[in-house]
Amino acid sequence: MKEAQMNETALELQLFDNLKPELTSFCYRMLGSIDDADDAVQETFIRVWQGWNSFRQESSFKTWVYRIASNLCLDKLRQAKRRTRPVDFSDPAVSIIEPRETLPDSTWIWPAPDFSANPEDLFIRKDTLQLCFITILQTLPPRQRAVLILKDVFEWTSKQIADTLGMSPAAVNSALQRARETMDRAKLRSNEFKMVNEQPDHELLSRYVQAFEQFDIDALVALFHEEGRMSMPPFAMWVRGKDDLFKFFTLTRWHCEGSRFLPITVNGGYPAFAQYMPSKEEDCLVPWGIHVIESKDQKIFHVQNFISTKLFSRFGLPEQIHR
Repeated sequence: MKEAQMNETALELQLFDNLKPELTSFCYRMLGSIDDADDAVQETFIRVWQGWNSFRQESSFKTWVYRIASNLCLDKLRQAKRRTRPVDFSDPAVSIIEPRETLPDSTWIWPAPDFSANPEDLFIRKDTLQLCFITILQTLPPRQRAVLILKDVFEWTSKQIADTLGMSPAAVNSALQRARETMDRAKLRSNEFKMVNEQPDHELLSRYVQAFEQFDIDALVALFHEEGRMSMPPFAMWVRGKDDLFKFFTLTRWHCEGSRFLPITVNGGYPAFAQYMPSKEEDCLVPWGIHVIESKDQKIFHVQNFISTKLFSRFGLPEQIHR
């Protein structure tokens, strides 16, 4: 009897582990935060484990798990404000000062590490993991968001989605149409979405790292587009234009000079850099921010510097590096 129970538990664990990478990517698209996505996946596993004996296989195991995860995400979204980015939250700074005011982490979209090392898991559309796409997704009502992700990203049938979300196929198709219309309007308004497949070239990224690590402000600003911008969640303040970027880098020289970068990837393999800044210990640098760089016309259009030391552990980065 015990052996049969152990075998059943092992099967349950294996089935869930097989689904975990894509389930995490679904929850991340829904919630805009890798921490919230991890929490939702963990809670889903607990409920799957608790409800295993009551699972009657009226639907597939995958549909059952996604039903639990979807309901958890929808519950979280009913209690939360819509996540966004500083550039979508307010106008650029008028006076260039050192940023002081922060807003709660729950205000912002945050980057995510790769969900799986398995190449087979990369079939799910990478462009739908771009930060600007995740931001646009958050403008949809939660149920429409779930329908759109399952249909247009995961390529589920309307019947599968209906079974998962407790809707009729007709209601799914209606929600999908409204969601696509909203997304299309938002994409047309978004300059960054039009550049979603334009990854910065390696030379531009190398020059950015070199200029920043040397803290050569003239060289750094020269890399930016005329409309270039820098945002720094959890700070609401963001900066646009070469003149203001020059002022901002000059103001923050004391803080950033001596920094070093480690290359990483975010959101489905997009290149990024982890910035380590000087600490009180002379031989060590400590985590500061994750730089995600978007380009336009071979120039830097937007540096999103996500200032969060806990992100470093989530990305498996070291707690400190030596100078």
